[in-house]
Amino acid sequence: MGRKGRGLGSGKKLRLDRKKARWKNKKFKNRLLKLRIKSSPLGASPQAKAIVLEKVQREAKQPNSAMRKCVKAQLIKNGKHITAFVPGYNAIKLINEHDEVVVEAIGGKMGRAKGDIPGIRWQVIKVNDQSLDALLKGKIERGRR
Repeated sequence: MGRKGRGLGSGKKLRLDRKKARWKNKKFKNRLLKLRIKSSPLGASPQAKAIVLEKVQREAKQPNSAMRKCVKAQLIKNGKHITAFVPGYNAIKLINEHDEVVVEAIGGKMGRAKGDIPGIRWQVIKVNDQSLDALLKGKIERGRR
């Protein structure tokens, strides 16, 4: 690139240099190429329905030692498989295989994993169209489905 132009006709060169330099910025590139939407299993949507395939436990990262309760689920919209965290004490007991769950992003930085659960980017918020939070607090009973 060299030196910055200072002459009368240098405006075009400055503009083109800036245009070229912006593509070196990771956030700019991801936004324009829509890489987040393309790579995300949920696509552009904030939430998605899925069918529970199995319950699994993931080990927390150091220095914590816990078995985080998760479910492996298959998205209804595109058939992709994801692993979603189940938040709440004994919440995993409210979920069975073949249940329909609604998952959302867990809210980690840059759309990645959050906290001490490695590689898990999603969390369960509803089970069979009933709020997991309300079920845990005892506000509603588990539906027969």
